[in-house]
Amino acid sequence: MSRAELREAIVRPAAVAGLIVERSLTDRLLDEVEDAPGGLPLMSHALLETWRHRGGRALTEAAYEAAGGLHGAVVRTAEQLYGELSGDQAELARRILLRLVAPGDGTPDTRRPTDHAELGFGDPADTRLVLERLARARLITFDDGTADLAHEALITAWPRLRAWIDAERDRLRVHRALSEAARTWQDLGQENAALYAGSRLSAARDAFPRDTAQPDPGDDELTPVERHFLTSSLRRRHRAALLRRTVVAVLAALALLATGTAVVALQARATAQAERDDAVFGQLTAEADRVRETNAGLAARFDVAAYGMRSTPDLRTRLASDAGRVLATRLPGHDGVVSSVAFAPDGRTLASGGHDGTVRLWDIDGRALGEPLRLGTSRVGAVAFAPGDRDLLAATGEGGAVRLWDLRDRERPRAVGRPPASHDEQNVVTVAFAPDGRTLATAGDDGTVRLWDVSDPARPEPLGKPAAADGARDRSVRAVAFAPHGRTLATAGYDGTVRMWRYGTDDGITPLGEPLRAHTDPVWTLAYSPDGRTLATAGFDETVRLWDASDPDHVESLGEPLTGHTAPVMSVAFSPDGETLASAGEDDAPLLWNVANPAYPLRLGEPLTGHTGAVWEVAFSPDGRTLASTGADGSVLLWHRPPTVLTDFTNPVTAVAFGRDGLLLAAASTDDGLVRLWDVGRPDRPRRLPRMLAHEDRVLSVAFAPDGRTVVSGSADGTVRLWDVSTPDRPTLLGEPVPAHDGAVHSVAFAPDGRTLATGGEDDMVRLWDIRGPVGVRPIGPALRGHTDAVTSVAFARGGRLLATGSEDATVRLWQVDVRTRPVPAGAPLTGHHEPVNAVAFAPDGRTLATGSDDRTVRLWDVGDGKRTGRARPSGRELTGHRAEVRAVAFAPDGKTLATGGGDRTVRLWDVRDPARAEPYGRELTGHVDTVTTVAFRPGGTLASAGYDLTARLWTLDADHAADHVCDHTGGILTRAVWQKHLPQLGYRKVCPAR
Repeated sequence: MSRAELREAIVRPAAVAGLIVERSLTDRLLDEVEDAPGGLPLMSHALLETWRHRGGRALTEAAYEAAGGLHGAVVRTAEQLYGELSGDQAELARRILLRLVAPGDGTPDTRRPTDHAELGFGDPADTRLVLERLARARLITFDDGTADLAHEALITAWPRLRAWIDAERDRLRVHRALSEAARTWQDLGQENAALYAGSRLSAARDAFPRDTAQPDPGDDELTPVERHFLTSSLRRRHRAALLRRTVVAVLAALALLATGTAVVALQARATAQAERDDAVFGQLTAEADRVRETNAGLAARFDVAAYGMRSTPDLRTRLASDAGRVLATRLPGHDGVVSSVAFAPDGRTLASGGHDGTVRLWDIDGRALGEPLRLGTSRVGAVAFAPGDRDLLAATGEGGAVRLWDLRDRERPRAVGRPPASHDEQNVVTVAFAPDGRTLATAGDDGTVRLWDVSDPARPEPLGKPAAADGARDRSVRAVAFAPHGRTLATAGYDGTVRMWRYGTDDGITPLGEPLRAHTDPVWTLAYSPDGRTLATAGFDETVRLWDASDPDHVESLGEPLTGHTAPVMSVAFSPDGETLASAGEDDAPLLWNVANPAYPLRLGEPLTGHTGAVWEVAFSPDGRTLASTGADGSVLLWHRPPTVLTDFTNPVTAVAFGRDGLLLAAASTDDGLVRLWDVGRPDRPRRLPRMLAHEDRVLSVAFAPDGRTVVSGSADGTVRLWDVSTPDRPTLLGEPVPAHDGAVHSVAFAPDGRTLATGGEDDMVRLWDIRGPVGVRPIGPALRGHTDAVTSVAFARGGRLLATGSEDATVRLWQVDVRTRPVPAGAPLTGHHEPVNAVAFAPDGRTLATGSDDRTVRLWDVGDGKRTGRARPSGRELTGHRAEVRAVAFAPDGKTLATGGGDRTVRLWDVRDPARAEPYGRELTGHVDTVTTVAFRPGGTLASAGYDLTARLWTLDADHAADHVCDHTGGILTRAVWQKHLPQLGYRKVCPAR
């Protein structure tokens, strides 16, 4: 900071607080702080202490000196606090502060932000008190579970801390390495391959002998994880040493005990092989984790390789997440940048063009077709197929090149016509066919767009004159696209404009209206939606914009730009159904967007990681299931969109439910007021049914009756509707909507006998309904009262005698409903949660209740057989792991697994075979990009989830099927060369045979 800026930092905050800083104090602070390392935080602390020593409104130099001055203030604060602590507390403070320091090795010592869990040593009460005292004194800070020194200058300014660090420097370095190694070991599921050995283990043992001999939890300096890691490493070395001694002893007696020696040798070899397998397994899983954020397909292949060695819950859940991702097959062949890609109308052929001067043809399975086609120039700029059945391919490039090929024989394409001279021999960067296939548009670095009559491909003729379509000094038209209907054309230019044009049969093109100038940098790409009503544009301002192009004379912007990219956007493409937009650019990872409602677009899933350089172009296959991308890394990737990710939504999804036989899935969504149905008889190939169940307001809940023939849905308008889905393609409304609550209906549930319906609402009440009668739905007795806030969830136990309800009042209530006309509370409310309860669910046997809350925890309750009231009690400890509110809970049909979903965008699985000892099952399932609002199991084991990201997902929990899916959709990703690059110390293994 300049001297003037420092003066502002001193004077302005004081003025805002109504204080005056004495001029001499300001000058002194400027002299002491300017160019002083760590001066700013020291000044901040010194001014605070000066304020505490002030008299009246003025901060004076005398008060500053009384506070200790620049360095003395923080030292005085630290020493005062240290002197007020008891002996045990002072020792705790020393350990805590040393934990927050990273000792330098020839470099200055620095702060070390540390997880709060690392500070959990010593007496918990004393630890909590010391941390609170340090924080109040502004010596340390807390931020989202992390502790840190408030001032790095504290390390050099406080002599006592400086002395501690100097005395412990070597030991601290050992400790920091131990902490990191223990954390990695824990993340890898405590794999033996990650344990210490050799000199590192000896150094750690020597540094912490007290913690490895007879550890006293109240006295050791290691966290439980660190201590467990170190003792496990020592035990492993002890076992290895014992094995070596055994082998030596046996070898010494070899002459007398030859047979026995052979047995021991075999055992030793088996043990050594097991340890080698541990090491290989650990390396595979560690490398998968390392590349997961940058190359999801490669990580998935490494997961399959590890799964081939060992089936663990961690790997089974990794593979479930992998199978739900958009994975890619890599097509090799080009040398250098691949600039363009396009699908043929039949969906069976793909063309790519690159800076190596070639155009290559591929079938949809990635097999090269024929020999590469050569444009005759050094670089290919763009490729495009003619629509319909014309079997015509166009390619453009440097030197004004435009070339056409007849593709009726895919293996032997034939060049047609003479290449027309065009664009003043400048680079032609873009090409597009009109919807009729008889007009071709080209544009490029001469700043013009030109039309060609290709009715006879052997004799292409210009249509009209070239049209200047870019006003920049370095003129270049970067993109051209025809509207699917009518006679409209759009171009994107280096000048940052988008221009609309009308084209005729022989007189070229004429501009429509004024250029669109919303982008702030060159516009590089544009595309029309299949219905022609929406235009997408993108460019070097790193944004994607959507436009209402239904009236070409008056194109209007649709809302705010899409801002998911972090670098220039070079390509956009709509899926054939118009509901998905792909965008890609120099940040290496294409993004997908839900644009079913173009006025409210939303990111769809995670970025598509796999390219190692800028992505130049993306294109959808005609069936929309495959996305092709090309880029600077010389590759063509075919991205396979998993059919198990349902993207047919225009609004957040609030609830999903399966029918009894698992053949139907219902999903409710908000502002469109719809319940959609899917045929999931084949969970890997779900099929959306055409008819939707419509409300007049948001749909918040949905459930199937036990017979699977009736669906109930609850709405924000307070009504409940029943639907006959016995003929799923033609669902019908049963009777009139039922006014159920004064306010939204948050939850609905059928009793197991299918005769009783429970609803929970915004009016704090629970209602029971008889749905058997011929006159429609009628209430059963008065509403159940007791909750003091909205009822968010209702669930019946097996047998239907026990009803559980969760509420925003942070309680769960149980009700005896075996006497149909007089339900009564079953004991006192369950009060384990301290924030709103969002979800309740019974295990299939009816003896265990799961609840999820805004407090980020899941709790299990033993409710017995439901016959005795007031006997529910917690079962085991609360289940923690979600990093935000828990919104949904559901038991698997066999009762052994619990699924939960929440605001951290994950679905988690829990092993609840013994509810009192429930534990996480593997890793969280990832793929959602917003809050998960609902989870449900299908009979047979498939899990469904949905959320605010406008998707529903069907998770493949069969690890073998998931591994097969990964292998089928990641061809060419893990080659021998890639293996050698990532795992040079391991011999190459073929992961997916014959694929």
